[in-house]
Amino acid sequence: MKKTWIIVCLTGFFVMGLPYRCPAPLIFTPGEGWSYETPGSAGKWMRDRAEDQLEAAQAFHDAQDFKIALKAAKRVIREWPFSDFAPDAQYLAGMSYQGMDRDEKAFTEYQALLDNYPTSKHYDEALRKQFGIANKYLAGKRFRIWGLLPLYRSMNKTTVMYEDLIQNGPFSDVAPKAQMKIGLAREQQKKYASAVKAYEKAADKYNKQPEVVSDALYSAGMALLKETKTAEYDQGAASKAIEVFTDFMALFPNDPRIEATRAHIDEIRVEQARGSLIIARFYEHKGAIDGALTYYNDVVDILNRLLNNPEHPFAVEARERITALTEQAAPVENDTASSASRQTSRS
Repeated sequence: MKKTWIIVCLTGFFVMGLPYRCPAPLIFTPGEGWSYETPGSAGKWMRDRAEDQLEAAQAFHDAQDFKIALKAAKRVIREWPFSDFAPDAQYLAGMSYQGMDRDEKAFTEYQALLDNYPTSKHYDEALRKQFGIANKYLAGKRFRIWGLLPLYRSMNKTTVMYEDLIQNGPFSDVAPKAQMKIGLAREQQKKYASAVKAYEKAADKYNKQPEVVSDALYSAGMALLKETKTAEYDQGAASKAIEVFTDFMALFPNDPRIEATRAHIDEIRVEQARGSLIIARFYEHKGAIDGALTYYNDVVDILNRLLNNPEHPFAVEARERITALTEQAAPVENDTASSASRQTSRS
């Protein structure tokens, strides 16, 4: 027992008496999370006045030490939220996150600037930076799970970014572009009807900007054209596409895309003929001869009258089936007429 106490006392002496380094403390900062900080390192970036703190943040940012720049900028916002230096610090926080390739966090910081400091000199620039960030995600950049690992793409989240941007500055120079980008995001999801609505909204909301209206109408027509190639039995998309392209040509006759638009309308006509051909085959398979003939004739009418292309494979097939079905129906009609004649003669 005495020996044990001697060992304990000696151990305590060496532990307490010998110098040693403490590990870096783990510090939690609201809005920033947990971080390690070695003793004395706060002196590198902490200052006693808001102006000096902002200058320190800017200096670290210029030196591309974005992590320390973020801490210094956040301290201005936290300690002096109503000072003249807080808006600049908020803007610098967004830039620091961008420097660390944390674009989603940067977007949020810019949003805080727009929400909390709407008179900031950086307001318009923050909108443009938000637009640039949203464009990265539209182009395929991955969102982070738990704010850490970049794992997934999301056109829904990207759309929300553009919608927030438009709400922040509905008549800013980037708002019309953001509305158009929503249409592109929906097209990537193959939600063509939603894309068309986004383009129509751009044309309606920014109707005094001819370039926006022309791009919106043309893009809406193109989205509808894509839809015609996926909805085989739906002729509504094709008809609406032709209507939108026709409006585009009427409103912007000198647009360089006019010839391409005419070609697109011809392409849609072919899609209409294809759709009618598919329906005609369906009716023929079901034995509904009258319905099949109606749609086969529609194919011939589209390709002969509207496209002047009677030798198109669709038209050739339709004519052949019309001939075959007409000949097939003729004996039935003759038999019916003979039977009616015999019944009349008996009576």
